[in-house]
Amino acid sequence: MLENIKVLYHSSIKICKEQVIYIDPFKIDKNYNDADIIFITHDHYDHYSEADIDKVKKIDTVIVAPKKLLNQLLMKGFRKDYIIAVDSEDNNIVNGIKFETVPAYNITKQFHPRENGWVGYIIEIKGVRYYIAGDTDITEQNKKVKCDVAFVPVGGTYTMDYKDAAFLVNEIKPKIAIPTHYGSIVGTSEDAIEFKKLLHPEIECKIFEL
Repeated sequence: MLENIKVLYHSSIKICKEQVIYIDPFKIDKNYNDADIIFITHDHYDHYSEADIDKVKKIDTVIVAPKKLLNQLLMKGFRKDYIIAVDSEDNNIVNGIKFETVPAYNITKQFHPRENGWVGYIIEIKGVRYYIAGDTDITEQNKKVKCDVAFVPVGGTYTMDYKDAAFLVNEIKPKIAIPTHYGSIVGTSEDAIEFKKLLHPEIECKIFEL
């Protein structure tokens, strides 16, 4: 399930399966310009980076992003027919790949208000459901997620910490859990290790070197 999948840095993920997919490209090391699809969770600089989008997009890249980013993407030069602007609880298809959005927001913090309409994604590839949580706390919506692989933030401060992330993963019971959002802006590699220790034994944990 993790073949040709990598967490590149922070919350930036690359999936090379039926399509080349980037989620929140950030700190990309060179110009690849190979993206078939780019998914953006929200507009904070470490998730929506126009400089990094330029390093991965090509002429026919489709970009999926919350509706609040539509005008920015148009000003950036994306053609409207190559933009899929999403609400926080959508079902859609891009380039033949099914995806759903899951609201991503804070409960007790002010960094990611629910009313902004920011999202996580469930991307389905060959029957495998990959959940990318985005910047979020535990919510009533993400406790209902059904997925095979879960990418969850563990760094705390702006999102769940490793304890809450482990609680969520143990609740939704994916086959594999992958910690993100640590090691640079916030959180440390220790958070990923402690997260892994708290998971139910039947849930595999993959920690990428960020």
